[in-house]
Amino acid sequence: MGKVIVIEGLDGSGKATQTKLLYKRLSQAGLFVKQVSFPDYGSPSSSLVKMYLNGEFGAKPDDVSGYAAAVFYAADRYASYKTSWGRDYNSGALILCDRYSTSNAIYQMTKIKQDEREEFLLWTDELEHKRFGIPRPDLVIYLDVPTEISQRLMSERYDGNEDKKDIHERNLSYLAECAKSAEYSAEKFGWHTISCVKDGNIRDIEDISSEIIAVIKEKLGIEI
Repeated sequence: MGKVIVIEGLDGSGKATQTKLLYKRLSQAGLFVKQVSFPDYGSPSSSLVKMYLNGEFGAKPDDVSGYAAAVFYAADRYASYKTSWGRDYNSGALILCDRYSTSNAIYQMTKIKQDEREEFLLWTDELEHKRFGIPRPDLVIYLDVPTEISQRLMSERYDGNEDKKDIHERNLSYLAECAKSAEYSAEKFGWHTISCVKDGNIRDIEDISSEIIAVIKEKLGIEI
């Protein structure tokens, strides 16, 4: 079997950039690596996710049950596993994920009542990793960026056009709660958190990338 490495973080945290840099570094080291991103917007399997994020089920994240939304995302990941990278994983590849099943603990758990969250985490784990059978991550790296900074970066990405943001990205109070869920989940599940901000500014991209490489070497014993 291969290994699954996950780069997690809130919107605007630099996940896509760091995933691409990591893929390049791993490939140059001669490793068998496959890069995937979730949601898989290029696949029909993401249709329900896109409808949800576009506000077709309600203008606010809370208009859709955390359980229902978790199923939307889980089904998309299952389809990706079966059609895109499952064979590579079973052949020993490193699967590099820009988001994964871990995102449900960040974005959907925050919709669940406080005293029911442990039950939700058990449920979503069983759904994806036991019932659907997609592999559990071997390493999760969480890119920690304060929401006020990630919002600024997203606005720059969209050239100031707020209409381009989905129902998650435009809801600041929701994202603030997601940040709390991410902090809780990182501690509970042993994710490795990397602080991407220093003195109120985003750290150098290559500096963050070097720290990610060091974590992978330490945690997985992979020579890069």
